[in-house]
Amino acid sequence: MAMLEVKDLEVYYGVIQAIKGISFHVDKGEVIALIGANGAGKTTTLHTVTGLLSPKKGKVIFQGKDITKVPAHKIVSMGMAHVPEGRRVFAELSVYENLKMGAYTRTDKAEIEESLKSVYKRFPRLEERKNQMAGTLSGGEQQMLAMGRALMSKPSIILMDEPSMGLSPILVNEIFDIIRSVSESGTTVLLVEQNAKKALSIADRAYVLETGNITLEGNAKDLLEDDSIKKAYLGE
Repeated sequence: MAMLEVKDLEVYYGVIQAIKGISFHVDKGEVIALIGANGAGKTTTLHTVTGLLSPKKGKVIFQGKDITKVPAHKIVSMGMAHVPEGRRVFAELSVYENLKMGAYTRTDKAEIEESLKSVYKRFPRLEERKNQMAGTLSGGEQQMLAMGRALMSKPSIILMDEPSMGLSPILVNEIFDIIRSVSESGTTVLLVEQNAKKALSIADRAYVLETGNITLEGNAKDLLEDDSIKKAYLGE
């Protein structure tokens, strides 16, 4: 059974239809990439899956439960974490306080401490800067903080929206290495990313979204070799 299933999803902004009846699934343990140009509907899809937007039609099924009408904060406690586009860290709070905010749905203090140690191990820079205000971090460090904060909720699936946006090539490589290691440690990943080459290089499968429709899907390695993908998204 798929961990996450999106069925015939239609989403509107007023009279404008942003998502036009898309369906896709994410199996446990997979890294799935959702690629496409700006305005294709990638962020809208993530916002609908995580309960921030309501679809006009269609369903979102998570671990066998229909969560289409479940509010966003309850979806987090069910095991889904969202790393939003633009990072959205709490600028006036310290790195440590941001991370603790990620665990707000959890109650076991010892387990939260274990998660904190594990985040610091994965992101040593966050431990070095734990007392620093999040707003003073570099873009790459803020991205690490946003990912660390999401991992503090101990999710079974993590949805990431444009994690490489605005980062230098060296940092982009580092962020993608971290995404790969998050997946290898057992967390399922749904990745929205404009850097199609990077996304396809770490994904198992991928879906191509164009103006609200899924136009192509398949094994990520095959899509990397697909001429139409090379031309449209890989600059080849």
